[in-house]
Amino acid sequence: MLCGLCTTVFPCLDCIFSTLHPACCLVAGKTGNGSLFEVSVVFAHPETVEDCHFLRAICPDCFKPAKNKQSVFTRMAVMKALNKIKEEDFCKQFPCPPNSPKAVCTVLEIECAHGAVFVAGRYNKYSRNLPQTPWIIDGERKLESSVEELISDHLLKVFKAESFNFSSSGREDVDVRTLGNGRPFAIELVNPHRVHFTSQEIKELQQKINNSSNKIQVRDLQLVTREAIGHMKEGEEEKTKTYSALIWTNKAIQRKDIEFLDDIKDLKIDQKTPLRVLHRRPLAVRTRIIHSMETRYVDEHHFRLYLKTQAGTYIKEFVHGDFGRTKPNIGSLMDVTADILELDVESVDVDWPPALND
Repeated sequence: MLCGLCTTVFPCLDCIFSTLHPACCLVAGKTGNGSLFEVSVVFAHPETVEDCHFLRAICPDCFKPAKNKQSVFTRMAVMKALNKIKEEDFCKQFPCPPNSPKAVCTVLEIECAHGAVFVAGRYNKYSRNLPQTPWIIDGERKLESSVEELISDHLLKVFKAESFNFSSSGREDVDVRTLGNGRPFAIELVNPHRVHFTSQEIKELQQKINNSSNKIQVRDLQLVTREAIGHMKEGEEEKTKTYSALIWTNKAIQRKDIEFLDDIKDLKIDQKTPLRVLHRRPLAVRTRIIHSMETRYVDEHHFRLYLKTQAGTYIKEFVHGDFGRTKPNIGSLMDVTADILELDVESVDVDWPPALND
């Protein structure tokens, strides 16, 4: 169907916007400057509201309810059904050319927003009582703060954003510290009302975050593009991470009892999904690689273990075995019962975001 105003294919958003308000021409517009300003317009047209419902009868698999969606008729679901439906079935419902509508659309809502802005950096976590993200179980908050909140609260205030989305290169447990150069993270700031900052202002923002808490520190804070965030996730399981762990053994050990671990290279282990994460990860057996180990004797029941591993390795389970779900493990290699008392992430070998000069 052709647009009655400009003879392009209907619906023509340029003409729809211009009939709503002359200023909307610039939004729809012809500027071509890649502006991040976004306009969301919700239309109502009772005459055609049922048009796509026949798709559900023909392609029921395309329209599955989702917890966060009010309707099953999402854009993606309709597009999926249109790609799947046979042409003859579609033509039974809609003649070609289609009938002209008898009523015009009415505008229910217009929302203006700025496109999201992305901030990235690396964080260190120095507390053994701080989760990466809010720790809420059955609607009850377990700890008062998180790494995510200690960083994002400042960003939301300065960028005057409505909300945010936090992502990172992996995550550590609540009782695990992250040391060294820190863990890469990125925060999407939704509908910010301030978007332009000098490098000096970003440095001052980083310092403000660091001064606000002794539990975390942030470095290399910078503005990035949406596309750049993909570098943080690229080949994530092929990356390496290094750890240090304090190990306890039930049997008394001597220095010579742990030295053989130093000679083990590229050890392949099979890890069945740990019991402690079965509530959020599917049951599977994942092969991981322990690239190298180095030991330091402490006393007859304790030693330090330094590991370089494939990303995605469950270190605690590699030590105590998780009731035989990780094979081999430190306990089976040493023929002892072993457990981990402290764990630190020493480095996350992801070369992103770019390091900045202080």
